[in-house]
Amino acid sequence: MAIKIRNVGAIVLAVALAGCGDGQAAEGEQAKRDESVVIGPENVYVAVMEEISSGPSISGSLAAEREARVNAEAGGVVTAVMAEKGQPVRAGQVLARIDDAALQSQVISAQSAVRSGEQAVQLAARNVERNQTLEAAGAVATRDLETARNQLAAAQAQLAGARAQLANAREQQSKTTVNAPISGIVSDRPVSAGSVVGLGAPMFVIVDPGSMQMEGSVPAGDLGAVRLGAPVRFTVTGYPGQTFTGTVARINPAADPVTRQVPVTVSIPNAQGALVSGLFAEGRVQAAARQGIVVPASAVDERGVQPAVVRVTGGKAERVAVTLGVRDPETDRVEITSGINAGDTLLIGAAIGTTPGTPVSIRGAAAAPAPAAPASAAP
Repeated sequence: MAIKIRNVGAIVLAVALAGCGDGQAAEGEQAKRDESVVIGPENVYVAVMEEISSGPSISGSLAAEREARVNAEAGGVVTAVMAEKGQPVRAGQVLARIDDAALQSQVISAQSAVRSGEQAVQLAARNVERNQTLEAAGAVATRDLETARNQLAAAQAQLAGARAQLANAREQQSKTTVNAPISGIVSDRPVSAGSVVGLGAPMFVIVDPGSMQMEGSVPAGDLGAVRLGAPVRFTVTGYPGQTFTGTVARINPAADPVTRQVPVTVSIPNAQGALVSGLFAEGRVQAAARQGIVVPASAVDERGVQPAVVRVTGGKAERVAVTLGVRDPETDRVEITSGINAGDTLLIGAAIGTTPGTPVSIRGAAAAPAPAAPASAAP
């Protein structure tokens, strides 16, 4: 009987010790939950209402929308060059001159032929008048008058031919003066004074920097989201942190049979001349835009079945399931259509792994005022 009592006592002692251990474990877990996690301001984001847009991405090289290639319209030695690379020019400005000595001789010869033709016409005209008078008096036969008239017509034809040759010689001579066809900036000048050029030889390239264009392409499956006049936001290599805007100017009616990409031309205003040809640009067609609650993509945990965010409510972390809307890969943002409200404080980045229910304090945030002590009762 005494043995049974000792066993019962051992059991009671074990249960008591176990109860004490469970209590200490519970107290430890409660202490862990009560321990505040300090979050830096770089891992905190306040949800706001912003405009977010969606659309297919596009990339390509920039080129001047207006470009003129000036070729030699007359052969010869370049006697003078009046424009250098990088120099602005206006339409009609003289860029270069080509030796016109041979053409000048042709002009002088044509002028001489014109003067001779004019004299021949005047002489034939007087002969016709004289024969008309004599024919009326019966002094000459009618055939003599007809002969005089034929001679006048032949002289007039020769004069017309001489005048045409003179006009052609002068036109050829005028082509030895090279003029700018458009206003812009000289981007290339492969000739110099003393160069010998032939007919059609390249002499200048002039670009108008006031407007640029980007030749890009979009997947055929995204073509329905692209329309003429749609805005395009893009960044350009060499201009970090800057965003430029253009509009869709042309859409090719046929897709590339190999890549299934549809060529699209974007027109870009460049009144300040910040952009230059040849730079690489990439961006996105703004197919749709609307106001919504927008947060960084790093604020959303999409590893589970339902996307979720970690919100700070009442000083504690709270996991909230959300519904996602439009994504903006250009700025790495995402729209949240349900689950949170504008003004909610969210954890982002590494802080998104904070356990729900953990007290959270934000480094640098103003401390809440302490509650006033209750007034003591009057004696």
